[in-house]
Amino acid sequence: MLRRRLARPVLLLLAAVGIGEAVSAQLESGDRGILPLDTTDTLESASVHVDVGAADAQTARLDGWRMAQRQAFRSLWAKMHNAPINQAPNLPDTTLDQIVSSINVDRELIGPNRYIADLRVEFDRDKAAPFLGIEGAQISEHSVPMLLIPVTVTAGTETSVEFRNAWQRAWAQFPIAQTPIKYVRVSGMGADPLLINAAQTARPGRGWWRALLDMYGAQDILVAEVQLQRAYPGGPARGRFIARHGPDNEVLGGFTLTAANSEAIPAMMAQGAQRIDAIFAQALASGRLSRDPSLNLPPPPVQQLPEQAPPPAVKPVNAVNAYQVQIIGNDVSIYNFAMAHLRTLGGVDSATPQQINPNGTSYVLIAYHGTIAQLAAALSARGWIVDFSGTVVHMHPAGNKPPPIPSPPPATQPTAPSQGTPTQNSGEAQ
Repeated sequence: MLRRRLARPVLLLLAAVGIGEAVSAQLESGDRGILPLDTTDTLESASVHVDVGAADAQTARLDGWRMAQRQAFRSLWAKMHNAPINQAPNLPDTTLDQIVSSINVDRELIGPNRYIADLRVEFDRDKAAPFLGIEGAQISEHSVPMLLIPVTVTAGTETSVEFRNAWQRAWAQFPIAQTPIKYVRVSGMGADPLLINAAQTARPGRGWWRALLDMYGAQDILVAEVQLQRAYPGGPARGRFIARHGPDNEVLGGFTLTAANSEAIPAMMAQGAQRIDAIFAQALASGRLSRDPSLNLPPPPVQQLPEQAPPPAVKPVNAVNAYQVQIIGNDVSIYNFAMAHLRTLGGVDSATPQQINPNGTSYVLIAYHGTIAQLAAALSARGWIVDFSGTVVHMHPAGNKPPPIPSPPPATQPTAPSQGTPTQNSGEAQ
Protein backbone atom coordinates (compact mmCIF):
# COMPACT_ATOMS: atom_id res chain seq x y z
CA MET A 1 0.00 0.00 0.00
CA LEU A 2 1.44 3.29 -1.12
CA ARG A 3 0.45 6.55 0.54
CA ARG A 4 1.89 9.89 -0.44
CA ARG A 5 1.18 12.35 2.38
CA LEU A 6 4.61 13.83 2.60
CA ALA A 7 4.56 16.97 0.52
CA ARG A 8 3.70 19.55 3.18
CA PRO A 9 5.54 17.98 6.20
CA VAL A 10 8.68 17.37 4.18
CA LEU A 11 8.79 20.90 2.78
CA LEU A 12 8.39 22.27 6.28
CA LEU A 13 11.19 19.99 7.49
CA LEU A 14 13.57 21.04 4.74
CA ALA A 15 12.75 24.71 5.17
CA ALA A 16 13.36 24.46 8.91
CA VAL A 17 16.91 23.20 8.48
CA GLY A 18 17.65 25.56 5.59
CA ILE A 19 18.90 22.95 3.13
CA GLY A 20 15.85 22.57 0.90
CA GLU A 21 17.51 23.34 -2.42
CA ALA A 22 20.72 21.38 -1.74
CA VAL A 23 18.86 18.25 -0.58
CA SER A 24 16.42 18.52 -3.44
CA ALA A 25 19.31 18.45 -5.88
CA GLN A 26 20.86 15.44 -4.17
CA LEU A 27 17.59 13.48 -4.32
CA GLU A 28 17.25 13.82 -8.10
CA SER A 29 18.70 10.51 -9.18
CA GLY A 30 17.76 7.93 -11.75
CA ASP A 31 18.97 5.12 -9.48
CA ARG A 32 16.30 5.70 -6.85
CA GLY A 33 12.64 4.79 -6.56
CA ILE A 34 10.52 1.69 -7.23
CA LEU A 35 6.78 2.20 -7.21
CA PRO A 36 5.00 -0.57 -5.25
CA LEU A 37 2.49 -2.54 -7.31
CA ASP A 38 -1.13 -2.35 -6.25
CA THR A 39 -2.29 -5.97 -6.29
CA THR A 40 -5.50 -5.54 -4.30
CA ASP A 41 -7.59 -6.68 -7.29
CA THR A 42 -5.47 -9.69 -8.21
CA LEU A 43 -4.46 -13.02 -6.70
CA GLU A 44 -0.89 -14.12 -7.40
CA SER A 45 0.52 -17.61 -7.23
CA ALA A 46 3.95 -18.63 -6.09
CA SER A 47 6.69 -18.95 -8.70
CA VAL A 48 6.10 -21.89 -11.03
CA HIS A 49 9.02 -23.63 -12.79
CA VAL A 50 8.32 -24.96 -16.30
CA ASP A 51 10.52 -26.91 -18.71
CA VAL A 52 8.76 -27.58 -22.01
CA GLY A 53 9.92 -28.90 -25.41
CA ALA A 54 8.14 -28.32 -28.71
CA ALA A 55 8.68 -28.12 -32.44
CA ASP A 56 9.72 -24.45 -32.27
CA ALA A 57 10.49 -21.78 -29.66
CA GLN A 58 7.14 -19.98 -29.98
CA THR A 59 5.13 -23.16 -29.43
CA ALA A 60 7.33 -24.16 -26.51
CA ARG A 61 6.83 -20.78 -24.86
CA LEU A 62 3.03 -20.88 -25.30
CA ASP A 63 2.89 -24.42 -23.92
CA GLY A 64 5.05 -23.37 -20.98
CA TRP A 65 2.74 -20.47 -20.14
CA ARG A 66 -0.36 -22.71 -20.31
CA MET A 67 1.34 -25.24 -18.06
CA ALA A 68 2.20 -22.45 -15.61
CA GLN A 69 -1.45 -21.32 -15.57
CA ARG A 70 -2.68 -24.82 -14.71
CA GLN A 71 -0.13 -25.36 -11.95
CA ALA A 72 -0.61 -21.85 -10.54
CA PHE A 73 -4.39 -22.23 -10.29
CA ARG A 74 -4.13 -25.59 -8.57
CA SER A 75 -1.54 -24.33 -6.06
CA LEU A 76 -3.60 -21.18 -5.36
CA TRP A 77 -6.75 -23.25 -4.83
CA ALA A 78 -4.89 -25.56 -2.43
CA LYS A 79 -3.57 -22.55 -0.52
CA MET A 80 -7.02 -20.95 -0.28
CA HIS A 81 -8.61 -24.16 1.03
CA ASN A 82 -5.61 -25.41 3.03
CA ALA A 83 -5.84 -28.69 1.16
CA PRO A 84 -3.45 -30.95 -0.80
CA ILE A 85 -2.81 -29.82 -4.36
CA ASN A 86 -4.07 -33.12 -5.79
CA GLN A 87 -7.58 -32.18 -4.63
CA ALA A 88 -7.60 -28.99 -6.69
CA PRO A 89 -9.84 -28.97 -9.79
CA ASN A 90 -8.44 -28.94 -13.32
CA LEU A 91 -9.84 -26.03 -15.32
CA PRO A 92 -9.73 -26.00 -19.14
CA ASP A 93 -7.23 -23.67 -20.80
CA THR A 94 -10.01 -21.52 -22.28
CA THR A 95 -11.32 -20.75 -18.78
CA LEU A 96 -7.83 -20.09 -17.42
CA ASP A 97 -7.16 -17.66 -20.28
CA GLN A 98 -10.19 -15.63 -19.17
CA ILE A 99 -9.38 -15.42 -15.45
CA VAL A 100 -5.59 -14.88 -15.75
CA SER A 101 -4.69 -11.22 -15.42
CA SER A 102 -0.97 -11.40 -16.24
CA ILE A 103 2.09 -13.63 -16.21
CA ASN A 104 5.28 -12.25 -14.64
CA VAL A 105 8.56 -13.70 -15.84
CA ASP A 106 11.19 -14.09 -13.13
CA ARG A 107 13.60 -16.03 -15.36
CA GLU A 108 13.37 -17.61 -18.76
CA LEU A 109 15.62 -19.45 -21.20
CA ILE A 110 14.40 -19.83 -24.79
CA GLY A 111 15.92 -22.36 -27.15
CA PRO A 112 15.08 -23.46 -30.72
CA ASN A 113 12.63 -26.09 -29.42
CA ARG A 114 12.71 -25.72 -25.62
CA TYR A 115 11.44 -23.25 -23.04
CA ILE A 116 12.65 -23.07 -19.40
CA ALA A 117 11.26 -20.38 -17.09
CA ASP A 118 10.18 -19.37 -13.59
CA LEU A 119 6.78 -17.66 -13.85
CA ARG A 120 4.34 -16.01 -11.45
CA VAL A 121 0.71 -16.00 -12.56
CA GLU A 122 -1.75 -13.31 -11.46
CA PHE A 123 -5.49 -14.03 -11.51
CA ASP A 124 -8.25 -11.46 -11.68
CA ARG A 125 -9.89 -11.62 -8.25
CA ASP A 126 -13.49 -11.10 -9.36
CA LYS A 127 -13.27 -13.51 -12.30
CA ALA A 128 -11.34 -16.22 -10.43
CA ALA A 129 -13.36 -16.03 -7.20
CA PRO A 130 -16.16 -18.45 -8.29
CA PHE A 131 -13.61 -21.08 -9.39
CA LEU A 132 -11.54 -20.67 -6.24
CA GLY A 133 -14.59 -20.87 -4.00
CA ILE A 134 -14.12 -17.49 -2.33
CA GLU A 135 -17.03 -15.70 -4.09
CA GLY A 136 -14.99 -12.55 -4.60
CA ALA A 137 -14.50 -11.95 -0.89
CA GLN A 138 -11.54 -9.88 0.11
CA ILE A 139 -9.02 -11.34 2.48
CA SER A 140 -9.71 -9.52 5.73
CA GLU A 141 -6.89 -7.29 6.94
CA HIS A 142 -6.55 -7.88 10.61
CA SER A 143 -3.53 -5.69 11.26
CA VAL A 144 -3.31 -1.94 11.63
CA PRO A 145 -1.38 -0.10 8.86
CA MET A 146 2.27 -1.14 9.22
CA LEU A 147 5.13 1.02 7.89
CA LEU A 148 7.47 -1.46 6.16
CA ILE A 149 11.19 -0.61 6.08
CA PRO A 150 13.28 -2.99 3.92
CA VAL A 151 16.94 -3.00 5.01
CA THR A 152 19.79 -4.56 3.03
CA VAL A 153 23.17 -5.20 4.67
CA THR A 154 25.96 -6.02 2.22
CA ALA A 155 29.72 -5.43 2.34
CA GLY A 156 29.31 -3.83 5.76
CA THR A 157 26.91 -1.16 4.45
CA GLU A 158 23.27 -0.77 5.46
CA THR A 159 20.81 0.70 2.96
CA SER A 160 17.06 0.87 2.68
CA VAL A 161 15.51 2.80 -0.22
CA GLU A 162 18.43 5.13 -0.93
CA PHE A 163 19.18 3.15 -4.11
CA ARG A 164 17.26 0.59 -6.12
CA ASN A 165 18.01 -2.91 -4.89
CA ALA A 166 16.62 -6.42 -5.22
CA TRP A 167 15.19 -6.47 -1.69
CA GLN A 168 13.20 -3.27 -2.18
CA ARG A 169 11.95 -4.57 -5.55
CA ALA A 170 10.81 -7.85 -3.96
CA TRP A 171 8.62 -5.93 -1.53
CA ALA A 172 7.41 -3.51 -4.22
CA GLN A 173 6.16 -6.51 -6.24
CA PHE A 174 4.84 -8.42 -3.23
CA PRO A 175 1.14 -9.44 -3.60
CA ILE A 176 -0.44 -7.56 -0.72
CA ALA A 177 -3.93 -8.90 -1.46
CA GLN A 178 -3.06 -12.31 -0.02
CA THR A 179 -1.67 -11.30 3.37
CA PRO A 180 -3.35 -10.29 6.66
CA ILE A 181 -0.71 -7.57 7.12
CA LYS A 182 -1.66 -4.11 5.91
CA TYR A 183 1.69 -2.90 4.59
CA VAL A 184 2.50 0.76 4.00
CA ARG A 185 5.31 0.56 1.43
CA VAL A 186 7.52 3.46 0.38
CA SER A 187 8.77 4.02 -3.14
CA GLY A 188 12.14 5.61 -2.38
CA MET A 189 11.25 8.73 -4.36
CA GLY A 190 11.18 12.30 -3.11
CA ALA A 191 12.25 12.62 0.50
CA ASP A 192 11.78 8.91 1.33
CA PRO A 193 15.54 8.26 1.59
CA LEU A 194 15.87 11.06 4.14
CA LEU A 195 13.00 9.83 6.27
CA ILE A 196 13.00 6.05 5.81
CA ASN A 197 16.53 4.68 5.99
CA ALA A 198 18.54 2.02 7.80
CA ALA A 199 19.78 4.52 10.40
CA GLN A 200 16.20 5.35 11.39
CA THR A 201 15.56 1.75 12.47
CA ALA A 202 18.19 2.13 15.21
CA ARG A 203 16.93 5.43 16.59
CA PRO A 204 15.06 5.01 19.88
CA GLY A 205 13.49 8.49 19.93
CA ARG A 206 9.70 8.14 19.97
CA GLY A 207 8.98 11.69 18.87
CA TRP A 208 10.46 11.20 15.38
CA TRP A 209 8.81 7.78 15.07
CA ARG A 210 5.43 9.35 15.83
CA ALA A 211 6.06 12.00 13.15
CA LEU A 212 6.98 9.35 10.54
CA LEU A 213 3.95 7.20 11.28
CA ASP A 214 1.72 10.23 10.95
CA MET A 215 3.36 11.30 7.66
CA TYR A 216 2.91 7.87 6.05
CA GLY A 217 -0.50 7.09 7.55
CA ALA A 218 0.73 4.08 9.55
CA GLN A 219 0.34 3.02 13.17
CA ASP A 220 3.24 0.63 13.72
CA ILE A 221 6.63 -0.38 12.30
CA LEU A 222 7.89 -3.55 10.58
CA VAL A 223 11.53 -3.98 9.52
CA ALA A 224 12.46 -6.65 6.96
CA GLU A 225 16.24 -7.09 6.95
CA VAL A 226 18.45 -9.20 4.71
CA GLN A 227 22.18 -9.69 5.27
CA LEU A 228 23.58 -10.57 1.83
CA GLN A 229 26.95 -12.27 1.43
CA ARG A 230 28.53 -13.12 -1.92
CA ALA A 231 31.31 -15.64 -2.41
CA TYR A 232 32.64 -13.53 -5.29
CA PRO A 233 31.13 -11.12 -7.84
CA GLY A 234 28.53 -12.94 -9.90
CA GLY A 235 28.96 -16.13 -7.87
CA PRO A 236 26.89 -17.88 -5.19
CA ALA A 237 25.17 -15.72 -2.60
CA ARG A 238 23.79 -16.32 0.86
CA GLY A 239 21.05 -14.27 2.46
CA ARG A 240 20.21 -14.14 6.16
CA PHE A 241 16.64 -12.81 6.53
CA ILE A 242 15.41 -11.28 9.81
CA ALA A 243 11.89 -10.03 10.64
CA ARG A 244 11.69 -7.22 13.21
CA HIS A 245 8.87 -5.26 14.79
CA GLY A 246 8.42 -1.97 16.61
CA PRO A 247 10.64 1.02 17.33
CA ASP A 248 13.03 -1.15 19.39
CA ASN A 249 13.66 -3.71 16.60
CA GLU A 250 12.15 -6.72 18.36
CA VAL A 251 13.22 -9.86 16.46
CA LEU A 252 10.25 -12.02 15.41
CA GLY A 253 12.15 -14.68 13.47
CA GLY A 254 14.62 -15.38 10.70
CA PHE A 255 15.94 -17.89 8.17
CA THR A 256 18.67 -18.35 5.56
CA LEU A 257 18.36 -18.78 1.79
CA THR A 258 20.97 -19.25 -0.92
CA ALA A 259 21.27 -18.31 -4.59
CA ALA A 260 23.45 -20.12 -7.10
CA ASN A 261 24.56 -16.90 -8.76
CA SER A 262 23.69 -13.22 -9.14
CA GLU A 263 20.91 -14.00 -11.62
CA ALA A 264 19.14 -16.08 -8.96
CA ILE A 265 19.24 -13.33 -6.31
CA PRO A 266 15.91 -11.70 -7.36
CA ALA A 267 14.13 -15.04 -7.02
CA MET A 268 15.77 -15.57 -3.61
CA MET A 269 14.60 -12.11 -2.52
CA ALA A 270 11.04 -12.80 -3.69
CA GLN A 271 11.01 -16.04 -1.73
CA GLY A 272 12.47 -14.25 1.26
CA ALA A 273 9.70 -11.63 1.16
CA GLN A 274 7.06 -14.38 1.17
CA ARG A 275 8.62 -16.11 4.16
CA ILE A 276 9.11 -12.84 6.05
CA ASP A 277 5.44 -12.07 5.43
CA ALA A 278 4.56 -15.50 6.85
CA ILE A 279 6.53 -14.66 10.02
CA PHE A 280 4.70 -11.33 10.33
CA ALA A 281 1.33 -13.08 9.81
CA GLN A 282 2.15 -15.72 12.42
CA ALA A 283 3.22 -13.01 14.88
CA LEU A 284 -0.07 -11.18 14.22
CA ALA A 285 -2.08 -14.34 14.88
CA SER A 286 -0.22 -14.94 18.16
CA GLY A 287 -0.70 -11.36 19.34
CA ARG A 288 2.95 -10.31 19.08
CA LEU A 289 2.32 -7.33 16.78
CA SER A 290 0.89 -5.13 19.51
CA ARG A 291 1.65 -1.45 19.15
CA ASP A 292 4.25 -0.15 21.58
CA PRO A 293 2.44 2.15 24.04
CA SER A 294 5.37 4.58 23.89
CA LEU A 295 4.32 5.44 20.31
CA ASN A 296 1.14 7.00 21.68
CA LEU A 297 1.14 10.66 22.56
CA PRO A 298 1.64 11.17 26.29
CA PRO A 299 -1.53 12.18 28.13
CA PRO A 300 -1.86 15.84 29.02
CA PRO A 301 -0.77 16.73 32.54
CA VAL A 302 -3.47 16.61 35.15
CA GLN A 303 -4.26 20.10 36.30
CA GLN A 304 -4.56 20.37 40.04
CA LEU A 305 -7.48 22.51 41.03
CA PRO A 306 -6.33 25.34 43.27
CA GLU A 307 -7.59 25.25 46.80
CA GLN A 308 -10.41 27.65 47.33
CA ALA A 309 -9.21 30.56 49.40
CA PRO A 310 -11.44 31.72 52.23
CA PRO A 311 -13.59 34.71 51.30
CA PRO A 312 -11.91 38.02 52.11
CA ALA A 313 -13.03 39.68 55.28
CA VAL A 314 -15.53 42.44 54.71
CA LYS A 315 -14.03 45.72 55.73
CA PRO A 316 -16.24 48.09 57.63
CA VAL A 317 -17.55 50.99 55.61
CA ASN A 318 -15.84 53.61 57.71
CA ALA A 319 -12.45 51.88 57.63
CA VAL A 320 -9.49 53.75 56.10
CA ASN A 321 -8.70 52.23 52.68
CA ALA A 322 -5.86 52.99 50.30
CA TYR A 323 -6.74 53.67 46.65
CA GLN A 324 -4.83 54.95 43.67
CA VAL A 325 -6.36 57.84 41.77
CA GLN A 326 -5.13 58.43 38.23
CA ILE A 327 -5.66 62.04 37.08
CA ILE A 328 -5.84 62.29 33.29
CA GLY A 329 -5.39 65.70 31.71
CA ASN A 330 -3.36 67.83 29.34
CA ASP A 331 -3.01 70.96 31.47
CA VAL A 332 -1.38 71.69 34.80
CA SER A 333 -4.54 73.41 35.97
CA ILE A 334 -6.44 70.13 35.62
CA TYR A 335 -3.94 68.43 37.92
CA ASN A 336 -4.07 71.29 40.45
CA PHE A 337 -7.87 71.38 40.53
CA ALA A 338 -8.02 67.58 40.83
CA MET A 339 -5.65 67.64 43.83
CA ALA A 340 -7.74 70.39 45.37
CA HIS A 341 -10.90 68.34 44.92
CA LEU A 342 -9.28 65.25 46.43
CA ARG A 343 -7.95 67.08 49.48
CA THR A 344 -11.27 68.81 50.15
CA LEU A 345 -13.40 65.71 49.59
CA GLY A 346 -15.19 64.43 52.64
CA GLY A 347 -13.70 61.22 54.02
CA VAL A 348 -10.21 61.75 52.52
CA ASP A 349 -7.51 61.60 55.19
CA SER A 350 -4.58 62.23 52.83
CA ALA A 351 -3.74 62.63 49.12
CA THR A 352 -0.07 61.86 48.39
CA PRO A 353 1.28 62.37 44.83
CA GLN A 354 3.22 59.34 43.51
CA GLN A 355 3.97 60.57 40.00
CA ILE A 356 3.12 63.96 38.57
CA ASN A 357 2.60 64.33 34.82
CA PRO A 358 0.48 67.43 34.08
CA ASN A 359 0.40 66.69 30.34
CA GLY A 360 -0.62 63.05 30.76
CA THR A 361 -1.56 60.80 33.67
CA SER A 362 -0.63 61.60 37.27
CA TYR A 363 -0.82 59.06 40.08
CA VAL A 364 -2.03 59.94 43.60
CA LEU A 365 -2.34 57.65 46.65
CA ILE A 366 -5.55 58.32 48.63
CA ALA A 367 -6.43 57.29 52.20
CA TYR A 368 -10.23 57.27 52.23
CA HIS A 369 -12.93 56.34 54.70
CA GLY A 370 -15.23 54.25 52.56
CA THR A 371 -15.38 51.99 49.50
CA ILE A 372 -13.97 52.74 46.12
CA ALA A 373 -17.49 53.03 44.71
CA GLN A 374 -18.26 55.72 47.28
CA LEU A 375 -15.06 57.58 46.35
CA ALA A 376 -15.95 57.44 42.65
CA ALA A 377 -19.50 58.61 43.35
CA ALA A 378 -18.22 61.58 45.39
CA LEU A 379 -15.86 62.67 42.60
CA SER A 380 -18.56 62.20 39.98
CA ALA A 381 -20.90 64.38 42.02
CA ARG A 382 -18.37 67.20 41.78
CA GLY A 383 -18.43 67.12 37.96
CA TRP A 384 -15.57 64.71 37.13
CA ILE A 385 -15.82 61.83 34.64
CA VAL A 386 -14.94 58.81 36.78
CA ASP A 387 -14.54 55.05 36.32
CA PHE A 388 -12.90 52.53 38.61
CA SER A 389 -11.61 48.97 38.65
CA GLY A 390 -10.17 47.05 41.57
CA THR A 391 -8.46 49.67 43.74
CA VAL A 392 -7.81 52.23 40.95
CA VAL A 393 -9.95 55.26 40.13
CA HIS A 394 -9.59 57.14 36.82
CA MET A 395 -10.77 60.76 36.74
CA HIS A 396 -10.72 63.45 34.03
CA PRO A 397 -12.76 66.55 33.31
CA ALA A 398 -15.75 66.54 31.01
CA GLY A 399 -14.17 69.23 28.83
CA ASN A 400 -10.95 71.18 28.62
CA LYS A 401 -11.56 72.88 31.95
CA PRO A 402 -11.79 71.20 35.34
CA PRO A 403 -14.94 71.58 37.39
CA PRO A 404 -14.76 74.37 39.98
CA ILE A 405 -14.11 73.67 43.60
CA PRO A 406 -17.34 73.99 45.55
CA SER A 407 -17.46 76.86 48.05
CA PRO A 408 -17.21 75.82 51.66
CA PRO A 409 -20.47 76.10 53.59
CA PRO A 410 -20.75 79.42 55.59
CA ALA A 411 -19.82 79.22 59.23
CA THR A 412 -22.81 79.52 61.62
CA GLN A 413 -22.53 82.42 64.17
CA PRO A 414 -24.50 82.39 67.46
CA THR A 415 -27.21 85.13 67.42
CA ALA A 416 -27.47 87.46 70.47
CA PRO A 417 -30.96 88.07 71.85
CA SER A 418 -32.39 91.47 70.98
CA GLN A 419 -33.01 94.09 73.72
CA GLY A 420 -36.41 94.19 75.23
CA THR A 421 -37.18 90.63 74.20
CA PRO A 422 -37.43 88.44 77.18
CA THR A 423 -35.86 85.08 77.13
CA GLN A 424 -37.84 81.93 77.42
CA ASN A 425 -36.87 81.42 81.05
CA SER A 426 -36.99 85.02 82.21
CA GLY A 427 -40.39 84.71 83.50
CA GLU A 428 -39.64 81.51 85.26
CA ALA A 429 -36.42 82.92 86.77
CA GLN A 430 -38.68 85.74 88.28
